Amino acid sequence: MQEGVYGECLENIVWCCKQVFGEELTGVYLHGSLAMGCFNPKKSDLDLIVVVGQEITMEQKIRFLEEVVRLNGQAPAKGIELSVVKKEYCQNFVHPTPYELHFSNAHLQWIQDDLEGYAERMSGTDRDLAAHFMVITKRGITLCGEKIDRVFTRIPKDAYMDSIWYDISGAEEEIRQNPVYVTLNLCRAEAFRREGAVLSKKEGGEWGLEELPAAYRPLIRDVLKSYSSKGVMEGDRPELVKFARFMLGLMRGDYEEAARKSEPVKADRREEA
Repeated sequence: MQEGVYGECLENIVWCCKQVFGEELTGVYLHGSLAMGCFNPKKSDLDLIVVVGQEITMEQKIRFLEEVVRLNGQAPAKGIELSVVKKEYCQNFVHPTPYELHFSNAHLQWIQDDLEGYAERMSGTDRDLAAHFMVITKRGITLCGEKIDRVFTRIPKDAYMDSIWYDISGAEEEIRQNPVYVTLNLCRAEAFRREGAVLSKKEGGEWGLEELPAAYRPLIRDVLKSYSSKGVMEGDRPELVKFARFMLGLMRGDYEEAARKSEPVKADRREEA
């Protein structure tokens, strides 16, 4: 089990998964900043993928959500973010990836107001899962269950890039509202485009300090300082939009081409042999 101040919360989430899903639970996998060693309790959430063998029932969804809402109070300020997915889509990957259930701190009020409605409606497909699966295969931690390399197949590059582009393509409009998140995401997206590196946000910023034009280094240094502290960075700096426009200009062609190629994407484990 992952050590640290939120180890007990993770243990309780694993216990909840075992109680609700029983023998159908394949495993619980940690990704994101805590798995990659750059966790900040004021800025980070707990990122998890729960893998099950079969479709889960409405009764299981409601019971699971009730427990996760309770455990969310033990989590850091940004809470828990997790998806429940079937093992078949981890081993025979499709993009966008189907999921059984999703929980996010951002949806907490909806869940509290209409638990059954949320449980019924919160399923479908999610482009973000390609990125989450990629991080799990490269940097993830098994909290319980089968080992990562027995559950998750290789994630196609085009699907991963489409997932990233889905997240960053609106950066020019979004960077003022969330300057730290968007700036660091742009850096790590460019690091992947150039080098194929799967980095955390902090690592992406550190890469940007070394590899991006010197004119943007003061901004990136300030963003990294904010990310690693309790401070809040204001979005009124004029260079933010300039930086987003510059980075999107570098990446747009390659990422949009990957997005065109990624629909639909299938990768069967048997094809890897």
